[in-house]
Amino acid sequence: MRKIFIATLGLLLSLQYTQAQSFAGYHTSHYAGIYGVLTNPASAAGSRYKWDVNIIGVDVKAGNTYASIPKSNLFSPPDKWVRGQDYFLDTASTGRQYGWAMGEVMMPSVLYSIDEKQAVAFTWRVRGIANAGNVETVIANFFGIDYPNPRFVGKNFSVDYASVFFHSWNEIGLTYSRVIKDDVTSRWKAGLTLKYLSGTAAGYGVVNDATFIMNNRRDAAISTGTLKSAYNEDLDTWGPTNAGNFLKLTGNPGIGADIGVIYEYRPDGDGFGGYDSDSWNPDADTYKFRLGASVTDIGGIFYKKSQVNRDLDLRTESINPDSITRKKNEDLRVYYRRVIQNFTPITTYDGFFMALPTALHLSGDYNIDGRFFLSANAVIGLFSGQSDVSKNYVITQLQVTPRFDSKHFGAYLPIVLNRFGQADAGVGFRAGPLIIGSSSIFSNLMRSNLNHADAFVALRVVPIRFKRGERDGGGGLFRKQRHQVDCPPTK
Repeated sequence: MRKIFIATLGLLLSLQYTQAQSFAGYHTSHYAGIYGVLTNPASAAGSRYKWDVNIIGVDVKAGNTYASIPKSNLFSPPDKWVRGQDYFLDTASTGRQYGWAMGEVMMPSVLYSIDEKQAVAFTWRVRGIANAGNVETVIANFFGIDYPNPRFVGKNFSVDYASVFFHSWNEIGLTYSRVIKDDVTSRWKAGLTLKYLSGTAAGYGVVNDATFIMNNRRDAAISTGTLKSAYNEDLDTWGPTNAGNFLKLTGNPGIGADIGVIYEYRPDGDGFGGYDSDSWNPDADTYKFRLGASVTDIGGIFYKKSQVNRDLDLRTESINPDSITRKKNEDLRVYYRRVIQNFTPITTYDGFFMALPTALHLSGDYNIDGRFFLSANAVIGLFSGQSDVSKNYVITQLQVTPRFDSKHFGAYLPIVLNRFGQADAGVGFRAGPLIIGSSSIFSNLMRSNLNHADAFVALRVVPIRFKRGERDGGGGLFRKQRHQVDCPPTK
């Protein structure tokens, strides 16, 4: 069985592309409770908690491959950003450039264990995600260096594919999970989360097969290319006072789902229980290793397009580059109308379906001695291709996390590598009801300029019980399970 685990770990190490794990490092812990449900609903069954109530949790991450800023500007941003001083561009790169952002607020949610074999959970999340990129560096330089820059006059440029997507929505999830098979040395769990979705804002823009030349600072010509773009009509009436729309649960309904399975190998399945056996379900973490697979964010939301939205044939013999630049504080609808006057509209549908960032999660967790663990997990974005113009996708990544876990305290050291070659190391802590951490804080402390970062914090209500007169938490004979002489299983 150990060879199976090592082979699976090797498979995870080979998957070096996607980044979007909520509460990274902590989410694979057997003490993750309600937060483990987010990436694999099967984790709810047979957990360490009779119940687990989340008060609030926030997870944010953002980054790109093209621009970086000094750390000092994070806390005291300049009034005017000067290239080469306040920000830096990777103008010499031979690869393509990407950007991403993800934010999530975990609202009051609860997990309840019906018994040691089955559990239910209710989750409420407010989520947002944005992706942009697949842009060659030469194109990024054209628009990023003093646009419109005379140094690019007379040069031909081409864009085979470039895209931007954004989406924010509310998500109400109902989870059921149970142990479906349990014998002497192994345990199988399965779980399903059904989600009601309420969309708040969505949009996309995709350029295909465009070629252009800038004749001078005031004139350019586009010989080929199309632009497919849209956003939901609700955004036409948004203003500075509409932030409350992000909490609306009645607009733009949709359906989603997560599904997952977990296998646990339990060579010490002798029936004596485990560490801290005075607590709920002490057998929860008596596995030697655990393997998991899940698919999350199946589904999406249908939106009605803004009335000003048009797909565009970009061919034009003459256009002023300044005419496609959005002015400061310009209304989105006004800007859109002004841009489309320069091109030929293409007939299209009056709505669009925005797919959720569907992802495949693979995980492995090795129990070293009951307190120290080593986990490896990968998230593989399933919608990162070019076939669908209305979608979001996760950035593929591999994460390896050594951790220490006990009933009231946990420490996590996530090490992350994403598809863009960005490697990070961070730290997370669980102290009673408080969870805090970042998967990039250590590596970012060593860098002078930053192009990506993340952080998370959560506050929960968990059952904490101390027995009087017992410093070691009790447990007696049962607390020493792994120090007993192994006995052959009886039939």
